[in-house]
Amino acid sequence: MRFNEGAGLDVSEVQDLRGSGGGIGGRIALGGGGVSLVGLVLYFLLAQFGGIDGPAATGLGDVRAGEAVDNGSLAQECRTGADANRNRDCAVVATINSIQDFWTDQFARSGQTYRKATTNFFTGGVRTACGSATSAVGPFYCPADAEVYIDLTFFDELRQRFGAGGGPFAEAYVLAHEYGHHVQNLLGTSDRVRGDSSGPRSAAVRLELQADCYAGVWANHATTTPTENGRPLITEITQEDIASALDTASRIGDDYIQRELGSGRVDESTFTHGTSAQREKWFTTGLTTGDPARCDTFGARDLG
Repeated sequence: MRFNEGAGLDVSEVQDLRGSGGGIGGRIALGGGGVSLVGLVLYFLLAQFGGIDGPAATGLGDVRAGEAVDNGSLAQECRTGADANRNRDCAVVATINSIQDFWTDQFARSGQTYRKATTNFFTGGVRTACGSATSAVGPFYCPADAEVYIDLTFFDELRQRFGAGGGPFAEAYVLAHEYGHHVQNLLGTSDRVRGDSSGPRSAAVRLELQADCYAGVWANHATTTPTENGRPLITEITQEDIASALDTASRIGDDYIQRELGSGRVDESTFTHGTSAQREKWFTTGLTTGDPARCDTFGARDLG
């Protein structure tokens, strides 16, 4: 995955909360309606081993209380695609720019307006409109404030604990998935998940698989989506990049996590994100078609 060296980056789409001292975790944002790439599955596993507290949502009065945003270093370090090619933080910024440029254009084509979502970098824990969360929940999207949250060390966790190969495009898949949840929120699709939803054909699983599909749709268009200067921000995505994204998808399925990181027993009744095979299938569906309309997981009889 390579970025256009001369393209400018927009760091205003990111808030850097790292080191702000305001993100004390302990409660789970998912209990307040957040949607995570692996969070619910990881929550149950960690709670079993005493790693985190039980789920609860805090009120809006706790939203990033006392936190300060410092984008100064990002603004200095992340100016162009050349910076993204050599700095992971800048690569994340560039990926976010590309994803949001694509959905802005996609919504406009259908006569709708895409509202950009901020991504928050945090360390250890963070307070959101969905409650407070530790890094243990993984990256997540909070519908209540329409923002994405990620502790970037999660990418290291994917490699070290989940055994994923990693790489810039695997990380891009994670981000594109979370922005898929933002698209679902804007379209009202997220409202189809009500209360405790789990099981292999549950609304929660369908929501996650659709976000995977939307990630694939963006990937299909990534090298042709222009920035404000008219040139694509991403210039190259290789087959090796695609393989790395599929490898990541295969390692964050409910079945893989339960079998490899949990008790070793797979319990389909607790599925909330879909199997590894399903996650690969729906990312591939989006990637090969490039059509969001093909991501109707809620209408699909066979999820894979």
